[in-house]
Amino acid sequence: MKPLSPSAINRNLLILHATVFIWGFTGILGALISVGSVEMVWYRVLIASITLLIYFKATKFSIKVTKKEFLQFFFTGSIVALHWILFFQAIKVSTVSVTLVCLSSFTLFTAILEPIIKRTAVQISDIFIGIVIIFGIYLIFHFESNYTAGIIFGLSAAVASSLFSIINSNFAQKSDAKLISFYELSGAFFWITIYRLFDHSLLQESFNLSVSDWIYLMILGTVCTALAYIAGVSVMRTLSAFRVALISNLEPVYGIILAFLFFGHKETMSAGFYMGSALILGAVFLYPIYKKRQSKS
Repeated sequence: MKPLSPSAINRNLLILHATVFIWGFTGILGALISVGSVEMVWYRVLIASITLLIYFKATKFSIKVTKKEFLQFFFTGSIVALHWILFFQAIKVSTVSVTLVCLSSFTLFTAILEPIIKRTAVQISDIFIGIVIIFGIYLIFHFESNYTAGIIFGLSAAVASSLFSIINSNFAQKSDAKLISFYELSGAFFWITIYRLFDHSLLQESFNLSVSDWIYLMILGTVCTALAYIAGVSVMRTLSAFRVALISNLEPVYGIILAFLFFGHKETMSAGFYMGSALILGAVFLYPIYKKRQSKS
């Protein structure tokens, strides 16, 4: 493969930053959209799946996969659906800032779950990072006890995110990332539809949402899900895993800044919250740097 020019690398870095910024914006949309978390994710994955299907048709991209791949992606979609439902529920019962900081504990749960799933040895560095993150979570729990439900939902969303990311890391070695995304989103839509049929909420769905809800849902499904994913994948193939990991860690930072701009004092927290957040975000940022240096030694 021909090496990229500095201008091309800078362009891809800018695209990745924009993509991570958009991911951070999903929390804002979750707070602005008035429907419940289950309904919101149902609309999100429906719109995203249709958008990706249109993209595939327009680019004449083949969506054929084997039966085994289809089933694997489709069932993984249930974990994706659970992650997003927990994420938006955390926002509904707490704040965007609390949810995004809790979601940053993704690194901790990956360090715990990946060795178990892939049957590899646990690294001492992972244990140390995990301890720092756990202490940060403790501080947030201690000083923001009024948001206990949101913290629990946020941490649960991080567990689900870690789980499907580990699973997808195996899929990505053999399958196209766009196909993985399309079938997982479609699977997420299917499983949420089954759930909504079971609790009868879908049978009562009137689709009579406010204009603002429709606008926010369209942005969430197209820009923040389908298009952001395509843009992210296109640059992740040309940038190092280290750069991608480091820049992706900016998602909660972008999200918290946006939350302050959109919701002001509602997002103001105690000093203990910011101490815990600093510990978690600091550990998350330093983790890929340490791992890179460790791999070189």
